[in-house]
Amino acid sequence: MDLGLKGKIAFVTGASSGIGAATARLFAQEGADVIVCYHRNRSGAEQTAQAIERCGRQSWLVAMDTGDCDAVSAAIKELKSSVPELDAAVLCAGTNAIAPLLEVSPLDWDDVIRVNLNGTFYVLRAVAPLLRDSGSIVTVASVAAHTGAAHHAHYAAAKGGIVSLTKSAARALAPRIRVNCVAPGLAQTEMGLQAIGSQPSDYLQEKLLAQRMALPEEIARSIVFLASPAAGFMYGATLDVNGGRDLR
Repeated sequence: MDLGLKGKIAFVTGASSGIGAATARLFAQEGADVIVCYHRNRSGAEQTAQAIERCGRQSWLVAMDTGDCDAVSAAIKELKSSVPELDAAVLCAGTNAIAPLLEVSPLDWDDVIRVNLNGTFYVLRAVAPLLRDSGSIVTVASVAAHTGAAHHAHYAAAKGGIVSLTKSAARALAPRIRVNCVAPGLAQTEMGLQAIGSQPSDYLQEKLLAQRMALPEEIARSIVFLASPAAGFMYGATLDVNGGRDLR
């Protein structure tokens, strides 16, 4: 299927590793140029940019702390001088801290909410004016938004907020911009491996119909599809890509 991304420009946060990096690479494979956003992991971002350029596409590196509203605004303002318009934006940056509910510290609560939920809002608000007509925004939540998570309640709360924010943004920005969400299950990323480490050894067999973790590329395919013109009639949707976790 031709997703209609050839010659487009995509913006991806959290693109230095994991699902964000896989998403940025897939955009390039589909013919798009990609803005690679990262916070601290410049080396990972450079590797993503190199993979994009090996596809014959252009890349830009943008450093920002998505949880800092002023930093986001400054980074987007600087970006506009070289990339004045975008076709798609994927808001994938996130963090987690594993702890039982009653052991979550106020500091960890604030940090997880700041990066995951506040950061998604700050970036969405900043990039929406740069999107061309018929552009798209894809947020990244989690299966935890639907199921809850005893061992990272702050993360589940933030991701649940992203699902609701997506619906609100879809209403506010339609029809010019489509806003949708992907809610992944456990993936083979640093964060996913940290999360599975807090679960019983038979978790995958008992809780997932797929009985395995996802590859980052499997999640990225759904994100890039939602961001593309091929999904042009989808507004405010949350696409669950969780290996059947909701059915167990």
